[in-house]
Amino acid sequence: MSLFLTDHSLRIIILLNGGEALPVSIRLKRFGRKKRPFYRVVVADSRDPRQGNSVEDIGFYNPLIDPAEIQINEDKALKWLKDGAKPTDTVKSLLSKTGIMQKFHEQKQSGKIEENTQEEASGSE
Repeated sequence: MSLFLTDHSLRIIILLNGGEALPVSIRLKRFGRKKRPFYRVVVADSRDPRQGNSVEDIGFYNPLIDPAEIQINEDKALKWLKDGAKPTDTVKSLLSKTGIMQKFHEQKQSGKIEENTQEEASGSE
């Protein structure tokens, strides 16, 4: 049984399946007419189909314009990446182009450095 719990601000969505978190991915959802694609960058259960339900929209991608238009909400993307959502290859490329992946890796590294310094400080006492 799947259960969606949301807080009152609808920012944090926790997916539960018998007490375990569901596999969540960040991927593209296609819109537009025939031969005129337009994509939304969405967070969705990885087992749902491409056009299925999405948990949250975090941006869009328009490949028809030169250069392609990419707009992704950085705060939402970083939050989902931190919570363990796996981006698809294409979305990972888009996140890299916008600089979000670099910020995520920097936050991840600074978190590890802080953990190591705290461990060293507690170990020396």
